[in-house]
Amino acid sequence: MNRRPWALGAVVALVFLFLYAPIAWLAIASFNSSRSLSRISGFSLQWYSELADDTRVFASLQLSVQLALASAVISTVIGTLAAFGLRRAFPGRGLWTVLLSLPLVVPEVVMGVAMLGFFMKLAGVPLGFGALLCAHVAFSLSFVVVVVRSRVSGMDVRMEEAAADLGASPFVAFRTVTLPLVAPAVAAGAAFAFLLSFDDVVISSYLTGVGSTTLPVFVYAQASKRGISPEVVALSTLMVTATALLLIIGVVIASWRARRAGSAAKLAV
Repeated sequence: MNRRPWALGAVVALVFLFLYAPIAWLAIASFNSSRSLSRISGFSLQWYSELADDTRVFASLQLSVQLALASAVISTVIGTLAAFGLRRAFPGRGLWTVLLSLPLVVPEVVMGVAMLGFFMKLAGVPLGFGALLCAHVAFSLSFVVVVVRSRVSGMDVRMEEAAADLGASPFVAFRTVTLPLVAPAVAAGAAFAFLLSFDDVVISSYLTGVGSTTLPVFVYAQASKRGISPEVVALSTLMVTATALLLIIGVVIASWRARRAGSAAKLAV
């Protein structure tokens, strides 16, 4: 690589081309004036106009956003508390760690079938928003625990002890010292939980009831019944665009926080 620096750039370009060429073609095809996805015949906003008139899309989008927000909040609260609980040594901690890590490796098809049988046969929970929320919290919780625990394990406990020595109560020490230190990890875990819930197809397809179809399940069902229609392509383009905007906003906020922390450190010196 030192003798041929262009080789590394070529490999990187090929990797990015492999990853993003299908997405770029999807975005271009969404503005195609014909229904063909293989030949561009002109520019048109027809498919976006038809998509805006489809009330089923907005109903599915509203349900997906509500489900993702509720799942992210519940998973973040429980996962953060679990991460702090696993910080301490107690009998059976290894077993609890393994159990919380199982959803990371268990196939989603297996989890979907298991949750369908549990909710329908044992718990008596009807299919719909309640079952979807419980399922999404169950598989998002592990990601929150892993992210937050990685930050908690590297945190200096002497800072909390110093706050206690200065007279702070456990709640005040947690609110003023511990929580600001783990806030980036908590935010990252919440983002993971939201995206996992919003993008889930496999598990949600097992637990979807009447009037509770999420947006990814709706897109998959439309593609399975009628093939990849231009409306589905336009909807997929909007979803990719929204995700990219959220990512850019997150990067900008993280960069701003880093510059702010650097400026504060320089002033302190």
